[in-house]
Amino acid sequence: MLAASFILVVEVLENLAYLATASNLVLYLSKFMHFSPSTSANMVTNFMGTAFLLAILGGFLADSIFTAYCIYVISATIEFMGLLLLTVQAHIPSLKPPMCVLEDSNTACHQVEGGKAVMLFAGLYLVALGVGGIKGSLPPHGAEQFDETTQQGRKQRSAFFNYYVFCLSCGALIAVTFVVWIEDNRGWQWGFGTSSLTILLSIPLFLLGSPFYRNKIPVGSPITTILKVLTAAIYNICKLKNSSNAVTGVQSNPSVTTESSDENSKEKVSRQIPTEGFQFLNKALINDPAHPILQCTVKEVEEVKRVLKILPIFMSTIMLNCCLAQLSTFSVQQAATMNTKLGSLKVPPASLPVFPVIFIMILAPLYNQIIIPLARKISKSEMGMTHLQRIGTGLILSIVAMAVAAAVEIKRKRVAINLRLLNSTEPLPITFLWVALQYLFLGSADLFTLAGMMEFFFTEAPSSMRSLATSLSWASLAMGYYFSSVLVSVVNDITSAYGHTPWLYGSNLNHYHLERFYWLMCTLSGLNFLHFLFWANRYKYRSIGP
Repeated sequence: MLAASFILVVEVLENLAYLATASNLVLYLSKFMHFSPSTSANMVTNFMGTAFLLAILGGFLADSIFTAYCIYVISATIEFMGLLLLTVQAHIPSLKPPMCVLEDSNTACHQVEGGKAVMLFAGLYLVALGVGGIKGSLPPHGAEQFDETTQQGRKQRSAFFNYYVFCLSCGALIAVTFVVWIEDNRGWQWGFGTSSLTILLSIPLFLLGSPFYRNKIPVGSPITTILKVLTAAIYNICKLKNSSNAVTGVQSNPSVTTESSDENSKEKVSRQIPTEGFQFLNKALINDPAHPILQCTVKEVEEVKRVLKILPIFMSTIMLNCCLAQLSTFSVQQAATMNTKLGSLKVPPASLPVFPVIFIMILAPLYNQIIIPLARKISKSEMGMTHLQRIGTGLILSIVAMAVAAAVEIKRKRVAINLRLLNSTEPLPITFLWVALQYLFLGSADLFTLAGMMEFFFTEAPSSMRSLATSLSWASLAMGYYFSSVLVSVVNDITSAYGHTPWLYGSNLNHYHLERFYWLMCTLSGLNFLHFLFWANRYKYRSIGP
């Protein structure tokens, strides 16, 4: 737990640096780089999607070539370089596009282009690369500090994932309050500079824990194993169809072992009979492969089966993360059109995530100290609440969140219509706290689902693929953000094809049909939950420990 504590503190700093940039980025791109609201929203979701998708690369490298320890140090350095580029660009006026000017009663703005655009995107995607490496290596590195062969170790590991999400929220709280305030009131160069300093400080702090860490030694590429088994199975299936003398029988009793003789080495190899699921993969075990490199063991085949079994659960979480993408895009823009004052304090729209963040910080300890022990007593099981039950709870909350978001947008638009302020850029006389409701539900969904996903993928994956499997949690976020961008484009194309104004087009959010978009997402989330139930009810957990 001491070693894991260093990792948890480092995660506070790392997520602070990342979210301080991402949470307010849509306003930076629209106000200072002069992109339209919808373009800015898509750019943010693409940036965040790329960052999370690159967690796959970080997990792959941690499993196959470097240790998770090395990946963190390298990735944090890359993220620092990207933030430094953004800081320099925000500080020097000549590296930004010219200010908007008034032409014929209209405001003319020229978006960033040329070398300035190259600098912007280079900085953003260096940050994305660094974030991806960190997200893919840090959670599995922390989970590896516990002994899974003991019940106490498994309980501590489960608590680690809960407190990992808690630390994510701690970093987010500082990012969306203090750093966002700096960006809005002191300038973006100070905001980016704060993020740069934070990620830089995380490196020596991480290194301080070196004497206490347990480092998993890379055992080779897990992707190579997956490709080898799939290739061998496909080749042997084709071969069996053309050869009546091929060995086709595979016993189904998993407790039986057989011995096969390798003619080249004259060694007898003891093999456990493979399980019945994914029968086509058992064909990879034929003793006479086309090439020695395609010789597969039962252990390798079973590892690939474990990966294939968790993929449908992974696919079921993408829609929830598409909903979460709205918190960084349209929800921020909604709040920007409303009254953001709390008494005499004016709250930056990008600070809205403070509501789910605070709720998660309260709920995470309660969940670990009260809810789980109570669930263990009721269910009389070690887990109390299974990983899939946690994920399912998050999916239900995301459906409710999208329905609430649609209702709030209807209320916001009604105020604008009644006061004839549809074409106005002035804040509407309606408090932004209405938008906080959707943040609250989606924040709760994120707590249940993200912690549940990370622990599920870590515990259910083969030990040689754990970093890669855990990074699927972040890859799900990435695909959710990408799907959000695709969904916006598809909705605009379809709605414009029938002679109507696209739902999500233009520079004024009051002209958008955002409520229809949210109802669409609510419907898709409901269908996705049915898809999740289908696979969750058929899933069998891997037994771990004595």
